[in-house]
Amino acid sequence: MTTEITAPTQTKIVLGSNQYGKSEVRLVKITRDTERHQIQDLNVTSQLHGDFSAAHQDGDNSRVVATDTQKNTVYGLARNGVGAIEEFLVQLGEHFTGEFDWITGGRWAAQQFFWDRINDHDHAFSQNKSEVRTAVLEIDAQGKKSIVAGLEDLTVLKSTGSEFHGFPRDKYTTLKETTDRILATDVTARWRYTDQAIAEGIDFDGVYASVRNLLLTQFAQTHSYALQQTMFQMGQAVLEAHPEIAEIKMSLPNKHHFLVDLDVFGQDNPNEVFFAADRPYGLIEATITREGTEENHPIWANIPAFI
Repeated sequence: MTTEITAPTQTKIVLGSNQYGKSEVRLVKITRDTERHQIQDLNVTSQLHGDFSAAHQDGDNSRVVATDTQKNTVYGLARNGVGAIEEFLVQLGEHFTGEFDWITGGRWAAQQFFWDRINDHDHAFSQNKSEVRTAVLEIDAQGKKSIVAGLEDLTVLKSTGSEFHGFPRDKYTTLKETTDRILATDVTARWRYTDQAIAEGIDFDGVYASVRNLLLTQFAQTHSYALQQTMFQMGQAVLEAHPEIAEIKMSLPNKHHFLVDLDVFGQDNPNEVFFAADRPYGLIEATITREGTEENHPIWANIPAFI
């Protein structure tokens, strides 16, 4: 028996969604308008949207704003001040969409690393590695701005006040139930501002400080029966306090701490000596939102690793 093979239909190959730019431009801005200096340490990424089909298909670069130009623009605009990182990204976005009429929008992102003064010195600092502040701006083809702010690598731990029990068991289950365990995680959180708040103006630095405090406070005060429950309480507190925030997404790895068996040494271990395992780890992720809020807002498609 022979099988007839049908020739494939010829389908035109076209260019899909695309963007390009300069990633992780390292920027350190020292403000010296008084003897007490200020330092801002950023990674900035610029990616432009528009009709770049000629560049992809024909090698025609007449509409390609060089990535080097994008890098230099970051430094040039920083000369006049950075301010809140969200405000700086808006400056960048408005510059490129205003300077080049074929740039229809884009995505601009920043990470901010913190420095503390050494003994309250005016111009000596030590790097604070407790967390990284983040922000993402997208401008669409209609000029609409969407902003997501956030933080990452905020490591927290509770030495008690955490339980985990009542989970299903099968032949592969070896984990023991517990009513007293260490709960530790690295908090990554992203919150999206409402369109109305962006139009009316936001105290980005003030909201950031408040959200950070709320996340820490709820982590500390919630008696946890699961990291999922703690996460929801953290997100709920943020949304209740900040109507300008539409939704918050969090990713919390469960940094496991296992009680060490000291019986072989003839010693007891009343929940005091632990082995801290870096992997494998549980990874808990969720979106906490307001009822009726738009699901799957387009800005999330360009922020990797968030559900």
